[in-house]
Amino acid sequence: MGVVTRARVGKKGEIYTTKDVREISGLKAPGEVILIAKKGEIRVKIVPSIEELLREKPVLKISFEEAEGIIEKMQREFMIDRKED
Repeated sequence: MGVVTRARVGKKGEIYTTKDVREISGLKAPGEVILIAKKGEIRVKIVPSIEELLREKPVLKISFEEAEGIIEKMQREFMIDRKED
């Protein structure tokens, strides 16, 4: 089930979601999201908490080096610029 709705943008660029959007997507505060921005569009992906990840059954086992290579490839493909805060 999905929903299409409008959201307000505050003076400082805050995006205000509606309750139904938060409930359907599973967005909870406090929380963290990944933003993927392209011209005319922003995609929001919810970052699961460590507790949520630990409850899930592992789908595969890979080495640290393999994981690092996959992450680097994805960052290049999605043009993600990782900047440390």
